[in-house]
Amino acid sequence: MAIEVSPPKYAVLVNALQQRIEDGTYPPGAGIPSETQLMAEFKASRPIIVRALGILQQDGWIESQQGKGRFVKGRPTPASRQTPDRAAELLDQGEAAGVTLLRVGAIMPTNRAAAALQLEADTPVIMRRRLVEAEVGPVELSSTFVPVELSAGTAVGQSEPLTGGILRHLADRKGVEFDHATERISARLPTAEEVELLKVGEQDAVLTLLVTVFDRAGRPQLVVDAVIPANRHELEGSFPLR
Repeated sequence: MAIEVSPPKYAVLVNALQQRIEDGTYPPGAGIPSETQLMAEFKASRPIIVRALGILQQDGWIESQQGKGRFVKGRPTPASRQTPDRAAELLDQGEAAGVTLLRVGAIMPTNRAAAALQLEADTPVIMRRRLVEAEVGPVELSSTFVPVELSAGTAVGQSEPLTGGILRHLADRKGVEFDHATERISARLPTAEEVELLKVGEQDAVLTLLVTVFDRAGRPQLVVDAVIPANRHELEGSFPLR
């Protein structure tokens, strides 16, 4: 029997409020419902509400005005956020010691990758699938998906390691000017393959990170879809307060 893992309540609230801001339900300048109202609507405790609102404020979606409440700023511009440490590592890490390439070559993209790259599901892409290990054991299983036309003339489709990271390699070989990336994090139970490769239990939660990289024109250029054991990672980042 399949077991479904629901995302944390604070993540549900973050996603719901982001959607309302994006679809205009909460336009720029509008007030965000009070903590009490959100507690009642989402049936969540105050600490969960506060955590979700803190994430939205940290990421530039809302702002807090002392004595007045929280107000919508709008969808944050790419320049308003620093690259999360984990996403930066996924994009910049070379394939040297501790990295095993499991598969390299042309495939049909997964639904997640095709949607992120804005491709039809039957459009081939080049995939690089790797397993990263550390002293504590396997810490990452990730697949990088690159459109065939972007990978042409590069070593992306070859089985040799990319020592300088895939962004630097593509920028050097193709002259692409990457502008920004988006990151989506969720939690679920591992698949049978992930249990074997990541050496986790069937009931051990894993985190999934979907990182999409865009060029200056706002076109998606590549996607990294990573799975990491939740019990071997602590996601941490730094960000400006103003």
